[in-house]
Amino acid sequence: MKSHALTTTPDAIESKIFVVRGHRVMLDSDLAALYEVETFNLNKAVKRNIDRFPDDFMFQLSEDEYKILLFQIGISSAHGGRRICPYVFTEQGVAMLSSVLRSSKAVKVNIAIMRAFVKLRQLVSSNAELAAKLHELEKSVKSNSGDIKMIFATINTMLNPRAKKKPQIGFKPK
Repeated sequence: MKSHALTTTPDAIESKIFVVRGHRVMLDSDLAALYEVETFNLNKAVKRNIDRFPDDFMFQLSEDEYKILLFQIGISSAHGGRRICPYVFTEQGVAMLSSVLRSSKAVKVNIAIMRAFVKLRQLVSSNAELAAKLHELEKSVKSNSGDIKMIFATINTMLNPRAKKKPQIGFKPK
């Protein structure tokens, strides 16, 4: 079965990066499509050089992980599907692939993939900074909440002054 070539735009590559077991990873089939080789051949090249791919560079998904991933990315298991669960490659594993797949295409694709991983890391970092600033602001608002309530109460009193009851003039029957 021939893999379909994917575009190497940053957005196209980023859409193929998933989080599994706390690692950002890419599926072997997506990498094979980017490198324009069959998934079988990519995995065969990796297995010939397995000492270059420790567990934190590459691992095989469990059946449950694969089912969850298929559900997340919306791929059906039609057309026969895979016989074995796919391998996934971390950023370091993708970088190591360039030493296993020695073509000019592989070098260009690896550069594009590395840029996508770096961009995602920068996004996560900037989101973490934003979250920290929001947390500081939240603490600041909580510590000043009594003052803020008093200010709003005063403003409401000024905007909606209550009319003082005037004493009634005249005779009051008991």
